[in-house]
Amino acid sequence: MNHIDLQLTTINRKATKEKVEKELEKYRRLLLTEELDNLPIVTTNYTLVPPSKTNHFYSSTENAAISMVDYQVERQKFINKILKAVNRLGYKERTIIIKRYMTTEQLFDNEIYNELHMAERTYRRYKSAAIYSLAFALKLVIYEEDKEVEGA
Repeated sequence: MNHIDLQLTTINRKATKEKVEKELEKYRRLLLTEELDNLPIVTTNYTLVPPSKTNHFYSSTENAAISMVDYQVERQKFINKILKAVNRLGYKERTIIIKRYMTTEQLFDNEIYNELHMAERTYRRYKSAAIYSLAFALKLVIYEEDKEVEGA
């Protein structure tokens, strides 16, 4: 009779936390930034190269517009993915994540737990639970490598 061993792999908590925090910081940056490289070039460009007869029309304004649309679509997808995951958290976890990572004002942990009238330990527990819930919701969990070597 075959016995199936269903062992749960151990989560690399530090790496997982760093990955989730990196994604939340990316969320904050995307809310505040616009790509300056995608803006159209509006200065006149004089050249001695004669125009080519390839029927190819080149417009930096059109390219900038297309690039900006692609960027905005990807940006909005990412923001919506983060928002959906955060909205699945419980009230306290959601409040902590929003105040810590998702506002334009960067607050520190001690400011947040004082504002929420929480003990530091309670705050850290809720924050940790929220981070790992987000890791699973966003599929960012990093597992420990198996360090055991099976013998023959």
